[in-house]
Amino acid sequence: MSRPVVVIPACTKLIEGHVFDAVGRKYSAAVAEVAECQPLLVPVGPGMTDIGSIFEVADAILLSGSVSNVAPEHYGEETPLMPDRLDPLRDALTLPLIRAAVERKTPLFAICRGFQELNVALGGSLYQAVHAVNGHKDHRARFDIPLDESYGPVHPVRLSGKLRDWVGEDEIMVNSLHWQGISRLAKPLQAEAYAEDGLVEAVRGPDDSVFCLGVQWHPEWAAKANPVSVSLFRRFGAAAKGDAP
Repeated sequence: MSRPVVVIPACTKLIEGHVFDAVGRKYSAAVAEVAECQPLLVPVGPGMTDIGSIFEVADAILLSGSVSNVAPEHYGEETPLMPDRLDPLRDALTLPLIRAAVERKTPLFAICRGFQELNVALGGSLYQAVHAVNGHKDHRARFDIPLDESYGPVHPVRLSGKLRDWVGEDEIMVNSLHWQGISRLAKPLQAEAYAEDGLVEAVRGPDDSVFCLGVQWHPEWAAKANPVSVSLFRRFGAAAKGDAP
């Protein structure tokens, strides 16, 4: 019996002058090894991907993190603070893909950049630099320490709603490797986790009958060793198989 297919949109990567469609192996591994689904990477770019064709094969969609950011023009701001960290080709695919997934009730798991894309696609906005916003802490990654430490837990988040029920805890520790974050929450979404400084760290919705979850942290990192990650990816995999969330 074949495994459910989880589509993962790629990012644009420039390597030695060549353009690549790329997805971090950690996302594919979490889908394959924890969610027990078949990851399917799709390219970005004009004429490269047809959304209708994606839904002919996709049982679920995972939106990965990235070093790039959603272009601020998509949430009403004109000037990007980091113009060298945009990926307009990814934006052009993921934003309409999210809206179509919500409409079609296709299970969706959105991580880091994907979490921000989910909010923007449904009408919300972002802080371009959370650390520069009065009252918020610095959520950026540290690059002066080993990778395992950089992806280690650094701050607590308070859980509520279904996410708290799924995890079975009121509070968990998460990693933090992001510049941007939710400013105005999209109306169809429900916030179900907050950092100590009030920043939204997880959202769910808009339909209770469908798995639609976005998290600002990186549950895909060493997912098999993290009970919370295992719980979320297994639930996502079950939704891809057609089970209720």
